[in-house]
Formats: sequence, structure tokens, C-alpha cells
Amino acid sequence: MTRNIRWPLTIIVTLFALFGLWGFASLGIWQVHRLHWKLDLIQRVDERVHADPVPAPGPGDWPDVTTESAEYLRVTLKGSFLNQDELQVYTPSDYGPSYWVMTPLKRDDGTLVWINRGLVPEKLRDPATRTPPEGEVTVTGLLRISQSKGWLFSQKDDPAAGKWYRRDIAAMSAAKGLDNAAPYFVDEDAVAGPEWPKGGQTVIAFRNSHLSYAITWFAMVGLVLICYGIFLFSELRRRD
Repeated sequence: MTRNIRWPLTIIVTLFALFGLWGFASLGIWQVHRLHWKLDLIQRVDERVHADPVPAPGPGDWPDVTTESAEYLRVTLKGSFLNQDELQVYTPSDYGPSYWVMTPLKRDDGTLVWINRGLVPEKLRDPATRTPPEGEVTVTGLLRISQSKGWLFSQKDDPAAGKWYRRDIAAMSAAKGLDNAAPYFVDEDAVAGPEWPKGGQTVIAFRNSHLSYAITWFAMVGLVLICYGIFLFSELRRRD
């Protein structure tokens, strides 16, 4: 009795197995890289948000302001709010449909920094329903990088209609005709005074499921190997 291996089928199954091994292994390795990136991010953010505030970067430092070098850095700055140029950026929240109150702050050197003064519910979106701060103020908060790109299914900003869905500093400055604005904004800490806007709402807890995803993909690699082994074993046991 001789073995009767079905070579065309074996070649096809082998190719599919190799493709599956490559695909699942690549996804697993990518998740491992993402895991290390997320752990570094969590550590970096934790160190920055609990550090003493430093002066917000000035114009000479703007080219060096990046996500890696400065985001979530605790900063402080002084200036006067340009309340007439306030914009509201939509965001869902525990209070229902809500808005980030974004107001440019003019510093003594003439530069502007957009400040996210905090969250307001739908009923307080209109600036007329709130009392804005006047005169020189000191702002302390977390430096954030301009959000020029949205999520896959997020809505696009519509400046003409006054509808904003992301904190895009360049677009907001252009809509208000403002020049010399910093390429970042600051999430202001919670401050004493009126309840709204509610500051200190920056999300600094990051979901980290990359390890479980990596295990899943590497488990799929093992499953492909087992299935392919069973197939080869069955083929080698075939008889005329």
C-alpha cells in the first residue's frame, strides 16, 4: 500500500496556512509594540500631570512642541481672555450633549494660547448664559496638542455654521481671524468660582487591552499550526 497525498490540495492548504501564520503573527507583534507604546504613554502622562507647573512654551519653543515632548505637561500662563472670540466644541459627556468652552488668551507678548476653560451642558452653550472672566488671569492646566484630525466616523467641523467637533487650533484661529496663536491649547484645571464651565475634565486614564489582543492573535497562530498539522497528518495516512 502506498501513500496517496493530494498535492494540489496540499499546496493550496499550505499557502493558506502560511498566509494565516504571517497575518496573525504580524497582528500579534503589532499589538506588542502598541503595548509598549501605551505603557510608555501612561508613565509619561502620570509623571507630567503630577509635576509642578512650568511656564507654557513661548514662540521660540513652538517648533519643538510635540506629542512626545510636551503633551499633558502641566503649564501656567498669564493673560487676558478674548471672550468675544469664544468657540464651543461639541463632546458627549456624563451631562448629556455638552461643549468644551474654547477661549483664546492674549499674553503680554501679543501671542495667543487657546484655553479649554472646561465643560458646559447644552443649556449653557450660549456665552450669554455665563459670566466670563475679565482682566488679567493666571491659567494652570495641561498642555494639549491641536486636534486637526478626527476619528474615522467623527463629524467634520463646519466653521460657517459654528459647529465644531474637534479642537483644531489652526482652524479655530482662522475662523476668528486670529494670528500668532500657539500650536497647542491648554485644558484648564478646575477653578474656584462659578460651577460652569467645569474645568479639570481632561481624560488621563487610558484603556490598555493590547496584551489581551496580542495573546489572542498569537493563539490564532497556534490554532493555524494545529489545524495544519492535523491536515498533514491525515494526508500522510492516506492509502490507495
